[in-house]
Amino acid sequence: MSSAEAAEAVELPKSTVHRMATQLEAQGYLQRVPGSKRFSGGARLHDLALAAVSNSVIGAPRHAILQSLSEEIEETCNCTMLDGSHIVYFDRVEADWPYRIHLPIGSRVPLHCTASGKLFLALMPRSQRYRMLNTLTLDRHTDRTITDPIRLNTQLERIGKERISIDEGEYLDGLISLAIPVFDEHERICFAIAVHAPTARRSVPELRRYLPAMRRAAAKLSSVIRGSK
Repeated sequence: MSSAEAAEAVELPKSTVHRMATQLEAQGYLQRVPGSKRFSGGARLHDLALAAVSNSVIGAPRHAILQSLSEEIEETCNCTMLDGSHIVYFDRVEADWPYRIHLPIGSRVPLHCTASGKLFLALMPRSQRYRMLNTLTLDRHTDRTITDPIRLNTQLERIGKERISIDEGEYLDGLISLAIPVFDEHERICFAIAVHAPTARRSVPELRRYLPAMRRAAAKLSSVIRGSK
């Protein structure tokens, strides 16, 4: 928003708000929208928001549920959320295996070729999804990456019906992933649970066998979220 709109929202003089916005811009919490006088969130604000989500009041029970799921599946489990045109990892429990994929908390990955990303796209209203597909750069990361928007949308329609999303080595060679949604009190997806494993250790059918456990974990997480409101 512009400093004038911000001034009206917080009921302070425009000059005061503009001075504050300029200071926040210098510190990296705000940034100017190119070609306009408007401000949007900066990199430090993004980091602050991620830290707030990761360490919120529901952080401890959420992590405990994720820990229990990871121990049952014996693979790495993550919580992910939508971050503009990417997915960001905000909670994670590593499996106790020598061979692991390094995707720490705060990692941002593409929408079109990851299990969580495709899940968020699939559960968007169609008009919003079409806008996203028209603006996303569908980069090829592996031979399995879908870069045709029509073919991708066909897959997203199926994911939207099943509410299960799979990445079969589309983002990283040798890595498979399965993601399901966690819904808030309005039945909107707020984040996703994802499990991933190297193909040397697991197959997609093997991961799918753990869907009941993942759904139980998602139901518990949804109850925690609703109870925190």
